[in-house]
Amino acid sequence: MRDESREQTLTHLDGSELTDRERSVLEAVVRIYVDTAEPAGSRNVVRTFDLGVSPATVRNTMSDLEEKGYLLHPHASAGRVPTDLAYRIYVNHLMQPAALSEQEMEQIASELDRVGTSGVERLVRKAIQALGLLSQELGVAAAPRLQAAVLDRLDLVRVSSTKVLLVAQIRSGVVRTVYVDLPCEVPEDTLVTLTLLLNERLAGLTLREIRQSVVDRMRDAAPGDDPATEEILNIFMQSGPEIFDWPEMEAAEIHLGNTSVLASQPEFTSGDRLKGLLELTERRELLSRVLGERAHPTGLQVTIGGENPSQELSDFTLVTAEYRVGGLKGVIGVIGPTRMPYEKVIAIVDYTSSMVNRLLE
Repeated sequence: MRDESREQTLTHLDGSELTDRERSVLEAVVRIYVDTAEPAGSRNVVRTFDLGVSPATVRNTMSDLEEKGYLLHPHASAGRVPTDLAYRIYVNHLMQPAALSEQEMEQIASELDRVGTSGVERLVRKAIQALGLLSQELGVAAAPRLQAAVLDRLDLVRVSSTKVLLVAQIRSGVVRTVYVDLPCEVPEDTLVTLTLLLNERLAGLTLREIRQSVVDRMRDAAPGDDPATEEILNIFMQSGPEIFDWPEMEAAEIHLGNTSVLASQPEFTSGDRLKGLLELTERRELLSRVLGERAHPTGLQVTIGGENPSQELSDFTLVTAEYRVGGLKGVIGVIGPTRMPYEKVIAIVDYTSSMVNRLLE
C-alpha cells in the first residue's frame, strides 16, 4: 500500500522553508552522489564546492536537512544520500538546464534520419535506442492508443469467393486489416455497395465509437431491393464489435531499449536489484498503463521514486515527453534509477522528442 502522506509531501513541497545555505548544501550532495554513487561527506562537499563554510558547518546543515526529510544517512557511512524529496527540489529549483553539444544533436539526428519514411514504429524504436545510448538510461516508448483514432475509410478486398479483407485506414496514417469469412459467394457489385454503406455510416468516427455503436449505425442501411447486400451487412453487424476490437486500442504497445545500459549502473550490481529491473521490463501491462496515463501539460514530465503511481516503480525515475501521430498521442522517454544526471537526461529527452515530432509532421 502506498504512503499517501509521503506522496502528498512529494507533490506539494517547494523547498521554500530551506535557507540559502541548506539549498547550497543540498545541491552539492545531489551532484556528488549523482557523479560518484557514493554518499557525500561534509569534507567532500567542502573540497568540491566553494561554499565558504567549514566542514563542521556543512555537517550540521546536513543533519538539519536529514531531519527535514531531504537526506538519508546510510548505515556505516559518514556521508548522506538524497531522498526523493531532494531530487524533486533539485529538479524544480536548483539544477541548471543543460545544453546538448553539437555532436550529441548530430548523433540523435543521424539515428533518426536513417529511418526515412519507413514507418512510425521504426522511427520510435530508433529514437529510444538513441535515448538509451546518450543518457545511459533505459529508453522507453508507448505507442498511441487506437481507441481515439478516427477512421478515414474502409475498403473491402476480395481474397477468395467466401473471404474478404477489410482494410481500415486510420487518420494517423495507421492501416489495420481484418479477414472476414462469408457464408456464400459475394458478387463484386455487392462488395462495392457494402463498401459505400460502411463508409457512409462509419467514416469520421473514432474506433471506440464504431465498436460501441456499429450495430445501431448500420441498422436499416441496406437497400430493401438487394437481399445479398442485406445478408452480408447483417454479418458485419453481428461481428462488428469483434472486428473493431483490436488489443492495442485499450493498451498502449510498449517499446523498450537495451536493458544492459542500466544493468551496468551501481544501483543494479546486486542480484536483487538487477532481478527487480528485469522483472520490471517484463511487466508490459504495468508500463503500458503507467505511460498511457501520463499527462504532459508543460512538455516534459519527471516523476521520481515514490511519485510514480506504482510501487514497482518506487526506485525509478521516469522522464517522458509526448509525440504525436496525426491526432494520436504517444509517449517517449527514459526510465532510470532516481540517481541520474537530471539536467542532462531532461535535455536529451526534450531534444529527441522534438526531433521525433518534427519528422512525424
